[in-house]
Amino acid sequence: METGDELRFDHGDETPARLRGQLSRLLGMTAVQTGRVAGDALAAVGAHKNHFMVLAALAEFGDASQADLSGRTRIYTSDLVSVLNDLVKGGWVRRAPDPADKRRNVITITGAGERRLAELDRVLEGVNEHVMAPLDSEERAQLFALLGRINAHLADPQGSA
Repeated sequence: METGDELRFDHGDETPARLRGQLSRLLGMTAVQTGRVAGDALAAVGAHKNHFMVLAALAEFGDASQADLSGRTRIYTSDLVSVLNDLVKGGWVRRAPDPADKRRNVITITGAGERRLAELDRVLEGVNEHVMAPLDSEERAQLFALLGRINAHLADPQGSA
């Protein structure tokens, strides 16, 4: 982007240069808009991001306690109960007492849950295509690599200010 380029972010209004130069603002705006697009696409199939996050965690890591799922997905435990209720109702997960500790539940993805996750993967692939439409494949790979490096840097206590 050239220094003199006019960026228009907010309903066609010009954005002051001082604001265009704030990475946190640009990333925040992008996150909000991307979240809206993804949320709308998931809602169209009766889902939301937390459904996807729980199903993805179970598919990748296997059965888990509610506490483990909360940690892996960063969904608050109090919110996770509602998400699990939705997923159980849909037949996508099974919640059963842990044989080793009856005080806690173990959550298991079902066959229907695996199919639902594949459906949500397709929905979100479409979202990614829509969001990344202005970029060619090399630019997409570069963006992911750069954001990955920034996130790794910020996640490292030694790397953050």
